[in-house]
Amino acid sequence: MTLEEALDRLVGSYLRYYDVVREDVDPFSAKAEFHAHGESYLLIKEAKMWEMDSNEYVYFFASEEPDAAGVRELVETAWDEAMAKVQPGKNHRNSDVTFLLLANTLPPETRKAIRHTNRSKGYAHGLQGWSNLKLGAIELSSGKIATNRHGADLKKLLRNIFSGKR
Repeated sequence: MTLEEALDRLVGSYLRYYDVVREDVDPFSAKAEFHAHGESYLLIKEAKMWEMDSNEYVYFFASEEPDAAGVRELVETAWDEAMAKVQPGKNHRNSDVTFLLLANTLPPETRKAIRHTNRSKGYAHGLQGWSNLKLGAIELSSGKIATNRHGADLKKLLRNIFSGKR
């Protein structure tokens, strides 16, 4: 499978629930956004018990053999761009940033950089929500997957997408 085919498959898995953009997304290969609003009422709408907003900003990048410094720079760009969109408030629950990397070969230093990258931010001591950085990478030649601590759930997603399961 070529990088472009893998990218099409990965981005395609996000099309149903996310707003995906593939043009003018430099330096990334694609971007996606998800926004959800939830509320609960007690019998009538005027008796609102709670409401919350949840967001996710996803950045895709495909490369033959990405180096650790380049990946760190892209991750910082994604984090900064997403943080500029976050609007904390009393109904804000979370705004997470996900960075997904596709590579034919994933060098050990890049894999290590992904595992050791950790970014989190709380707003008003957590009362106005939080943001976490999730990183996931797959080496297409071997199927090996690397994630950071917050991106552990991405292992299953990447494995399902690239093993043929849906």
